[in-house]
Amino acid sequence: MSNRVRPIGRRRDGRPIYPIKGGAPTLTEQRDEIVRLLQDPDYDGDLDELMQRADQIAAQIDQANQRDARLRALRAAALPASDPDPRPQTRRTEPGHQPDDHGAPHPVTAAEAFIRSKALANFRANGAVGKFSVEHRDAPTGTVTTTNGVPTRPERQPGQIPTNPDFPLLVANLLDRQTSSGNTLEYVRDTSGPVAGTGTWNKATVVPEGTMKPQSGPFSWDTITTSLKTVAHWVPITRQAADDDGQMMGYINGRLTYGLEYQLDRQILTGTGTTQMQGILTTPGIGAYQPGVGSTDAKLITVRKARTQAELALYPPDAVVMNPLDWQDIELDTDANGQFRVITSVTEPGAAMRLWGLTVVTTVAMAQGTALLGGFRTGATLWERQGITILMTDSHADFFLANTLVILAERRANLAVHTPRAFTKVTFAAATS
Repeated sequence: MSNRVRPIGRRRDGRPIYPIKGGAPTLTEQRDEIVRLLQDPDYDGDLDELMQRADQIAAQIDQANQRDARLRALRAAALPASDPDPRPQTRRTEPGHQPDDHGAPHPVTAAEAFIRSKALANFRANGAVGKFSVEHRDAPTGTVTTTNGVPTRPERQPGQIPTNPDFPLLVANLLDRQTSSGNTLEYVRDTSGPVAGTGTWNKATVVPEGTMKPQSGPFSWDTITTSLKTVAHWVPITRQAADDDGQMMGYINGRLTYGLEYQLDRQILTGTGTTQMQGILTTPGIGAYQPGVGSTDAKLITVRKARTQAELALYPPDAVVMNPLDWQDIELDTDANGQFRVITSVTEPGAAMRLWGLTVVTTVAMAQGTALLGGFRTGATLWERQGITILMTDSHADFFLANTLVILAERRANLAVHTPRAFTKVTFAAATS
């Protein structure tokens, strides 16, 4: 771009007229010079160019005036108390308030919901006296449809459950999860146990015109009545730590929330169904697979044969739960040439674990030497009355005098295993020396 100063007019002899100052003229200077030339009756330069230049200067002056008016109006405008400050904000670094990498609000966990709550702010403002609670619901919301007092089975979508590489996959994540509107849970459990090629569960066939249609069945059902169970625990925390959002989030996420999830997985697998939640492994009617006497089938072969048994029962499995030591044996299994039988990526920690097309979940809640294979979304529903609720108080024993508070976390839920034959308990062959 040229740095030459543009002439603002021409003299009678045709020579250009430049502004007196050495730099580019201001709008005021250009305006005054053009006004002078337009008023000069003896001006014999290019009049069309002068008129065009006058229109340009007038438009620039009008634009500058509009900009100045908008600026004055914006500065004079007052914001309502509820509106955010329009000034550019820096990335918040307070624990529990960070936006994500794209600037969107960070996903709210139970700990974040707790420290952001007005209840906590009021608790601190009042000198931390008394107690309060904050509920964080991670179960689906809505009402429960019932038929004759029995919750109807919700619409279920087939397919695999995607794993999250940032968090371990829990057994609860494999299940269909719904929200209960009451404390009593009633559902029907299929005890007929149809198996392909046997029984009378499916008599559908081509029927010639004018002949009787066949009747399928009979089917058998049990009505199960139970209640939602409370899973809870608490930890002490000093008053000073309770005033620190970072430490409080550590207590809630690192101990309380994880502890509830840890126990929920165990209840889903092995709960007794009386004073505890109903566990899949303790539900009558689930399938079982065990290699024959003297079998030397490797564990990965056993899982594959158990999958076939489940498919023959017309309940294709989508996942398998096993003890970490059994999964280790499968991943480290080698052939006679020392080659791994299962090809896994050891360079990508957190990658989804898969075996024979099944999602693999490892947990110490599963006894070593056994596994649970099943169509989890088809066979059971996890009903939740409330999400994770966090309570905090100083009214416990002599904690007030010790400057100590209590944080308690709890949730209410129970498992409805309505189709037991969708699950197969697998027992691996004993290892041989």
